[in-house]
Amino acid sequence: MVVKRIQNRIAESRMTFSFTAIYAVLVFLASGLVRESLWFEFACLAVSTYLMVEFNNVNALLRVYSRMVSCSFLVLTCVANQVFYMPSPALVQVCFAAFYLIVFNAYQERTASGVTFYAYLFIGIASTMFVQILFFVPLLWILHTTNVLAMSWRNFWASVLGLIAPYWFIGAYMVYTGEPESFVTHFADLGNFDPLFQYTSLSHNLVATFFFLAFVSLIGIIHYLRDSRNDKIRNRMIYEMVIVVDLFTIAFIVLQPQHAVNLFPILIINAATLIAHFITHTRTAATNVMFCLLLLVSILITVCNLWIPL
Repeated sequence: MVVKRIQNRIAESRMTFSFTAIYAVLVFLASGLVRESLWFEFACLAVSTYLMVEFNNVNALLRVYSRMVSCSFLVLTCVANQVFYMPSPALVQVCFAAFYLIVFNAYQERTASGVTFYAYLFIGIASTMFVQILFFVPLLWILHTTNVLAMSWRNFWASVLGLIAPYWFIGAYMVYTGEPESFVTHFADLGNFDPLFQYTSLSHNLVATFFFLAFVSLIGIIHYLRDSRNDKIRNRMIYEMVIVVDLFTIAFIVLQPQHAVNLFPILIINAATLIAHFITHTRTAATNVMFCLLLLVSILITVCNLWIPL
């Protein structure tokens, strides 16, 4: 007999996503959606959520019907609500979610140059706001080879064209306005590194948020490494890619915490994908307690980030 605990009932309920979406709207309203005119950031959240829904649906990330990937994504985004007062993290989140959705359409297709172009186009768009995301590109190329199984010279150059495509327009505009030096300054930031482990620039709230997101990621990673044998090979490739990118993001934040605000959205996408698998496919009393604790802590940190500076 299959035991369904609270976590499984919530994970498999068709109402969970609706209640989570309402919760996210209320959190954004409390964050100052109307007062601070956070309409762009809210629109980005809506688009990102849709992309995560499609990422789950298209790839069948979970072995049963569940919206837990998108629900976990919304809850973790609410946890880091103070990050999304700025357009840059919101845009990075949309672009990285779009990258994940698109790139696996090229799975085992070494001639899928169009798909590859559009996937890396979104990384290029994100780099216009957060140029340090380009540090992910060599890693993504490696994963495109080892996990997407689609790297070829044709796809490599398609990815390069996708990365530089946004700058065709931005560069032309800057030349037209007589500010070509801004273009150079933008990429010069890639060479600007703060001393390692400088956490003084982060508030206690951001530090607490980071530790929670990293802890959630760790739970999801450990669970998936134990449970991956039950998934199809394609899904294993996806989750392995998510795990590697997740660990890279955590390391990036630890080493250069001044970029944490723009890296949190990437961490959230990966952590949500991993923890959703944990919540949906575990059924023990211990994991049920862990689920309840994670839910409680996520709400507490959300409240603290809204109203209670730590």
